Amino acid sequence: MPDTLLKLDDIACRYDALLAVDGVSLALRRGEIGCLLGPSGCGKTTVLRVVAGFEPLARGAVRLEGREIATPAGGLPPDQRGVGMVFQDYALFPHLRAVENVAFGLREGSRRDRRRTAAALLDLVGLGGMAERYPHELSGGQQQRVALARALAPRPRLVLFDEPFSNLDVDLRERLGLDVRRLLKAQGIAAVFVTHDQHEAFLLGDRIGVMREGRLLQWDSAFALYHQPADRFVADFVGQGRLVPGLLRAPDTVETPLGLIRGNVAYHWAPGSRVDLLLRPDDVVPDPAGPVEGEVVARAFKGAETLYTLRLADGTEVLCEVPSRLDHPVGASLRVRADVDHLIAFPH
Repeated sequence: MPDTLLKLDDIACRYDALLAVDGVSLALRRGEIGCLLGPSGCGKTTVLRVVAGFEPLARGAVRLEGREIATPAGGLPPDQRGVGMVFQDYALFPHLRAVENVAFGLREGSRRDRRRTAAALLDLVGLGGMAERYPHELSGGQQQRVALARALAPRPRLVLFDEPFSNLDVDLRERLGLDVRRLLKAQGIAAVFVTHDQHEAFLLGDRIGVMREGRLLQWDSAFALYHQPADRFVADFVGQGRLVPGLLRAPDTVETPLGLIRGNVAYHWAPGSRVDLLLRPDDVVPDPAGPVEGEVVARAFKGAETLYTLRLADGTEVLCEVPSRLDHPVGASLRVRADVDHLIAFPH
């Protein structure tokens, strides 16, 4: 692709005998925001460190704007890659004021010019009045903004973020995430975020990669990950849902404990094949005239909605989202029907 900025081509990375990253390939366009999502230890931070130049490659290549910046034979030093990085712990210098932290990464111009540029960047991230404060005088969110301004100071083509909001509370994490996304888009800067929080990945990413045990299982839009997962792990890891047993009656029709479900995908398995069908909470709709009755075995209040776990007559459990004004205690019965637009099935 002519507008590809970053390309990882079958990269692998080892820690002694451990293959931490195995065969990861992806492409990120200019100005695009990508997220690497997965459980702890899946290799997502190692991928970031390879791109930054902090870990050597055992196989493959990393290209930035078509130029190889890393191969098993070596690569450009981190400070020559034109890549910014924001760490989980912010890595600010405690003895430097905010404006001095931001100016630290600048190499060109006089001291006064560097300081003026740093002050302008602090204005850009909403900290114009705090330039003279030391890191310990700033909140966690403010420190994160200083770290972002410092990463943007050398005008990088790409910024890497290693779980940058994990030390912040949920509300601040979401607000700051939206602010950072808007800022990156306004500046036309591409970014890769590492996170274990799928809500954060959906909030930030144009493209999201789900990783497991060093491998990239799917690199796609949030919509595709949710509605067209590549395999059972992605289906289970992204979003909420339950896999229910079924029989394939036609290429696009599955018989389930909720009745016959017809969807938008044709499967080419033999009729009568046993399958597991993924049902999201919005696939199971409360309906007083519904054909199936379930017992409420658990409930989770979420504000506007309540998420119910229902046990059907054959013991199958499904999730169902109901407006919270309709209150159903544990043990109550609830009639439901299936309303599935996206058929997601896997061999049993």
